[in-house]
Amino acid sequence: MSSPGEITAVLGPTNTGKTHLALTRMLGRSSGVMGLPLRLLARELYDRVVKAKGASAAALITGEEKIVPAKARYFLCTVEAMPLGMRPAFLAIDEIQLAADPDRGHVFTDRILHARGSEETMLLGASTMAPMLSRLVPDARHEQRERFSTLSYSGPKKLAKLPRRSAIVAFSAEDVYAIAELIRRQRGGAAVVMGALSPRTRNAQVELYQSGEVDYLIATDAIGMGLNMDVDHVAFAALSKFDGHRRRRLRPDEIGQIAGRAGRFRSDGTFGETGDARPMDAETVEAVENHEFEQVRSLIWRNSALDFSNLAALRNSLAAPSGVRGLERVRGAVDEQVLETLARDPDIQDMARAPGGLERLWDVCRIPDFRKTTVDEHARLVQRIYSYLMSREGVLPEAWLEAQLDRVSKLSGDVDALSQRLAHVRTWAYAANRAGWTADPAHWQARTREVEDGLSDALHEALMSRFVDRRTSALVKGLREKGDLAAGVDHAGEVTVEGHFVGRLKGLSFSPDAAATPMAKRAVTGAALKAVRPEINRRLGLLARAKADALTLQEDGLVLWEGGPIARLAASSDPFRPTISLIGGELGASEAATRAITRLEAFVAEEAATRLKPLLALRDALDKGQLEGLARGIAFRLIEAGGAAPRAPLAETLSQLSTKERRQLRAAGVRIGEYAVFMPALLKPSAAALNALLRAVHAGDAQKRFAPPPGRVSLPAPDAMSAADLAAAGYRRCGTLAVRIDMLERLADLIREARKPHRRGWFTPSPEMMALLGCTPDALEEVLSALGYRRVQKAGEDSPAFWAARRQRSRPAVAGTPAPAPADTPFAALAELKLATPRTRPAPRKAKTAGRTRRRKARPQ
Repeated sequence: MSSPGEITAVLGPTNTGKTHLALTRMLGRSSGVMGLPLRLLARELYDRVVKAKGASAAALITGEEKIVPAKARYFLCTVEAMPLGMRPAFLAIDEIQLAADPDRGHVFTDRILHARGSEETMLLGASTMAPMLSRLVPDARHEQRERFSTLSYSGPKKLAKLPRRSAIVAFSAEDVYAIAELIRRQRGGAAVVMGALSPRTRNAQVELYQSGEVDYLIATDAIGMGLNMDVDHVAFAALSKFDGHRRRRLRPDEIGQIAGRAGRFRSDGTFGETGDARPMDAETVEAVENHEFEQVRSLIWRNSALDFSNLAALRNSLAAPSGVRGLERVRGAVDEQVLETLARDPDIQDMARAPGGLERLWDVCRIPDFRKTTVDEHARLVQRIYSYLMSREGVLPEAWLEAQLDRVSKLSGDVDALSQRLAHVRTWAYAANRAGWTADPAHWQARTREVEDGLSDALHEALMSRFVDRRTSALVKGLREKGDLAAGVDHAGEVTVEGHFVGRLKGLSFSPDAAATPMAKRAVTGAALKAVRPEINRRLGLLARAKADALTLQEDGLVLWEGGPIARLAASSDPFRPTISLIGGELGASEAATRAITRLEAFVAEEAATRLKPLLALRDALDKGQLEGLARGIAFRLIEAGGAAPRAPLAETLSQLSTKERRQLRAAGVRIGEYAVFMPALLKPSAAALNALLRAVHAGDAQKRFAPPPGRVSLPAPDAMSAADLAAAGYRRCGTLAVRIDMLERLADLIREARKPHRRGWFTPSPEMMALLGCTPDALEEVLSALGYRRVQKAGEDSPAFWAARRQRSRPAVAGTPAPAPADTPFAALAELKLATPRTRPAPRKAKTAGRTRRRKARPQ
């Protein structure tokens, strides 16, 4: 380019309005070109020019995107994509300090040296470039600009303590994602900005932040390159990075470039550290606050006057030194490494000898490695593209290009998968925007843009889903802007604040949404409780007036209302009138809760009075003196034992009952059975379940009640369960089994029938007995042993096990029959002696008397 126009170097720190100044000056000229460091920034300024001058006047040229209307006058470009053959009235290069960057610096240096506007040229950048510009562009007029606001150091802060409108800077995608995930859990969400994002995704993320939907921005150092956002504080999560060659600490000027994003126009900003970053030293802090950094002493350079006469000449021209002090030749450039790799291939060498083949080879080698792969892998892709371009057709095959796009156009997957696909699409978008690489450039530019836009939208949604709790963000924003949030409870009990679900009211208990973050819970608790309290009071009022059919007492001690638990039983002095403990209701008025408790206690008492009527009637009869003599003792024992007691311990008392006393017990519903004294009405499932529950509640733990499965007549007896606990449920312990009392009485009937054929009262266990108890032969033997029977062996019988009864009576002993001697006295030995007695003929007895005697022998001990 020729350079007749004025050259101005506008230098200063961030937030001095340099870029805005250049854009304004360009729009005041008839035409202009601006070279910018990022595609994202080029897109941002392009949108501003379109808004000011119309779409027909603005052009956008980047490596992956080209929008050039026929009458375009203002070109917004990345520095690499600047059209060098134009002669615009105005030309500007932004962030010229990047001329010292090891990878891209040679491009910026070339533009500083050679790109000019016919009327005006502006070089924008840091003040550290002043010495080099004075040497390389001596005719440039320097204009120093001061920062509009103050930037100050605020020290390290924990992530959870960072102020609103903070940007957190990390230097790898993994760190960015990890921090964003943490911010989401603690503060509701964050936007993510990285240089690898497409403009569409980046703009969506920035809008998320700018709109206030989220208050935190997680970014790489791309944030330092002119992206204009309302950031009050910049927090460094690290102070070192991998620059593509090695891991190193950030220089003070790099820290200043990034930290300078804090504070916009007249608003002051702060910077500091967070996470694992160590505090900055005093010298660095002072340099950043005062914008005083070490001057740039050298720039990266590469020869732009290349020799394409042959491959060796091209390589030599690329390796040529600058010959100018302060211009250092670029080292390790990826495009040169790819060229060196391909130059060793004989086929590539042959193709490069064709007319225009060498220029095309160098053009292809400069495809950026958007995928961030190894040099060899990137070289293989470049070789494939070059082979197609040097084929007879001379363009990329449409079927092959379409296949590449189809492979990466899937919109499913996580953030990493979508980001990788976007990187691949950038390669094909770059190819589609290169002149002569496709047969139908317009089609492929539109096609790649379509795929990129779809992936960009999917990536934005994936980022939102992963790193933003939209509900929390909206609630926090509403609380900040309104101060008083609208809350309500619907018919299903769902509690909403500002239309967002925040929890559920079940019965009298409010359960916050388990997925809510701590930030969300703090933000909406007050508003939610304002809606919940009146509703709980309303429900307590309904509960205080609830009819019995609207309430349900479960076997585990919970009281249900409208299908949900609202109370549980608690111990009181009267086992049949337990107190009530509400489940929830703490948010309601104490008076309303008391009325509800009173109603529920009355309900439980009514249930006990109905289902345990015989037991309560027996207790009332005992209290009122309606039972006499020994009947009172039996009744007391039954009430104390849960409604049933084994017969054996009561045998002496039962034998002395008078006819009147027996009649009183029978009228009270008491039955004196073969093995137990019990109340048959209490064995009904409903009564037995409530009886067992009330006994367990009175003991202090409703969960320790005996609750056999429905229909089971025998089952293993819990070791810790007392006889009274089993009896309350209608069971008796027989060895290791618990057997239903009424089944034992039916077993007595079967045994009585089985003994009839045998004079001495022995019997054989039958299948009917096992079926009755639902047990095995061994278990039946255990039950019979527990009932007082003993096993004997009868000679000549096929069955190995027989049973004989031991005498047990509740009647007075027959006269002349010696009482058994106590086992722990000397008289027990005498009892074992067998004395000879004279054989006498027994007196004839009546058949009725003899039958009674045989029946008496059937009673077990």
